Amino acid sequence: MSDRIPRRPQAFRLDDPGVVLGEEGRAAPRGAVVVTPGPVEIVQEVAPLPLPPAKTSRWGKLFWTGLGGLVSLGIGLAVTKLIEDLFARADWLGYVGLGFAAALLLATFAIIGREAFGLMRLRTLNHLREQAAEALAKDDRRLAESVTSELLVLAAASPRLFRARTELSGHLGAIIDGADLIRLTERQLMAPLDAEATRLVSNAAKRVSVVTAVSPRAAVDLIFVLLTAVGLVRQLALLYGGRPGALGMLRLFRQVVAHLAVTGGMAAGDSLIQQVVGHGIAAKLSARLGEGVVNGLLTARLGIAAIEVTRPLPFAALPAPALKDVAAGLISRDEAKESARDSLKAPPAEPQP
Repeated sequence: MSDRIPRRPQAFRLDDPGVVLGEEGRAAPRGAVVVTPGPVEIVQEVAPLPLPPAKTSRWGKLFWTGLGGLVSLGIGLAVTKLIEDLFARADWLGYVGLGFAAALLLATFAIIGREAFGLMRLRTLNHLREQAAEALAKDDRRLAESVTSELLVLAAASPRLFRARTELSGHLGAIIDGADLIRLTERQLMAPLDAEATRLVSNAAKRVSVVTAVSPRAAVDLIFVLLTAVGLVRQLALLYGGRPGALGMLRLFRQVVAHLAVTGGMAAGDSLIQQVVGHGIAAKLSARLGEGVVNGLLTARLGIAAIEVTRPLPFAALPAPALKDVAAGLISRDEAKESARDSLKAPPAEPQP
């Protein structure tokens, strides 16, 4: 039995002069309420570092600027020469050629504007992710409020986030620390988007696994996997507020590949890979089904990297999607197909006498 006498709970105010802090080697006054502080563990969160900016060479910029200028001048001179020849042949042909040239010029400016807007939106998402990581590290209230306000503006076009935007807008005027505000923003705005992104990656991985398993040609596998990867990255970018064009998709793929290289690609220590290797499932599958499983896992890993690149906030309050979450059904599905195929190929049993 313990010799200590249990004390009844007491209520007191911190500014009461009768409340003193208990210290070793110092006797407390008689009748005072002694408060003994317990050990305090300071946990310092390390925000994920953003990807380093891509280094571009000045000579490379000068080369592409000169090449682009020469090609533009050549196309302009060719179009001008064509229109002059059309006017020399007949006036109505010249006006028709001039109309086509005006339509081409208008469409060119529209495409350039769309590409520029897509690149600016991707740059904005990357900047927001960097600012959110800085606000988490420094607990900066003003920076966190700026990030939340910009995310509310970006999410205004998404009907599924109407309730989340309304609830989050009511917390902007409250006294919340910067890091807590970023976490609250992540829970309110990113939770439904993360669930949809996980579903998209899982469906893409299953499609790649099935098509690779039944496809008779390697070229068909390569084309399908490439188209699926492009479509998946574009869907994830659109889901998180990006509007990538052709140049934006190239930049996104470069960031995804760089992220895969930084994180080690397809991590060998992942629990799903350990399960496959440990239980010997791959040895039980046929060559085509095993290839389908591997391609599905690679697609899932690419999708996870695309989520981390296109997401405007780092993973702080919510867990990052793991490979086992988006590709857990690949092994079981393929095992079922293999067992069904083996049962169909097995010869019928001879009747017992």
